[in-house]
Amino acid sequence: MTSTTPLEADDWVAVTGDTLPVAEMLTWATRPSCGAVVTFSGTVRDHAPGRDGVVSLEYEVFEEQAVTQLDAVVRAARSRWPQVERIAVLHRSGVLSVGEASVVVVVAAPHRAEAFDAARFCIDTVKTSVPIWKKETWAGGSDWSECSHEIVPPDRSVGADAR
Repeated sequence: MTSTTPLEADDWVAVTGDTLPVAEMLTWATRPSCGAVVTFSGTVRDHAPGRDGVVSLEYEVFEEQAVTQLDAVVRAARSRWPQVERIAVLHRSGVLSVGEASVVVVVAAPHRAEAFDAARFCIDTVKTSVPIWKKETWAGGSDWSECSHEIVPPDRSVGADAR
């Protein structure tokens, strides 16, 4: 799936093998009625617990279900923070190198408190409710991430209490 800007829509969710369009997401979210645009970008780092020298991550995604769950995350955020005007949640799939963005959340709202709270809720809930798995490659080998957990609906996830 490509991560094409949704033009006039207020929600933008996608899973893509392409580089995430962070600047385009920020431009899309910026609106005259919003005094706050919060951007979170999760990037591939060079280490993980017990694994120094990480050189890449590979994200495996059940795309159809992942997009459905990303939509559910956005709906849950909107129900908690109805003042939020735009929300974008895009996640990468495939192999990424150190420094590349793997997930980006952008939230626009009239005020910063709602924008920060909704953005944090979105990233925390994506991590617990969307079927995306990562394989780490490091100096000593490669394996699936040690951070495994049950996939839960957005209303039961860790971020659900972020209000």
